[in-house]
Amino acid sequence: MAATTFENPAALLSSVGKDLGTSDWLEIDQTRIDTFADATGDHQWIHVDPERAKNGPFGSTIAHGYLTMSLVNLFLPQIMEVQNVSMGVNYGADKLRFPAPVPVGSRIRGRGELIEAEEVKGGAIQAKVRVTVEIDGTDRPACVVDTISRFVP
Repeated sequence: MAATTFENPAALLSSVGKDLGTSDWLEIDQTRIDTFADATGDHQWIHVDPERAKNGPFGSTIAHGYLTMSLVNLFLPQIMEVQNVSMGVNYGADKLRFPAPVPVGSRIRGRGELIEAEEVKGGAIQAKVRVTVEIDGTDRPACVVDTISRFVP
């Protein structure tokens, strides 16, 4: 998929409500889950013990919710590109939810929508992009988060 491209940060201001499309699909394997567990110290069995998880509530291990959310940072540049910037930074996030678990072996992708854009102090444009992390073959999303980024012309 090609990213939705904005010629400059100001172009975001007239694009509120725009569907930004989707990222590529990404398979969530046990190695990625285990690596995230090691990085965060969250070794709960529903994430890292495939044998025990077979008989657990999800029938397999599942990705950590925060792993799923952190992958939004991988998806965003695939969803949108803002050109002619001196710097772009992640500023925060609002309204984070995890409606459905991501079983190991699932494929996920991000779908973006520009829901707000405004000029902020210093001349930067602040954009709020709602990223819905979809799970291939299911109707319920894995994660919905309103990301906040700032783009300095």
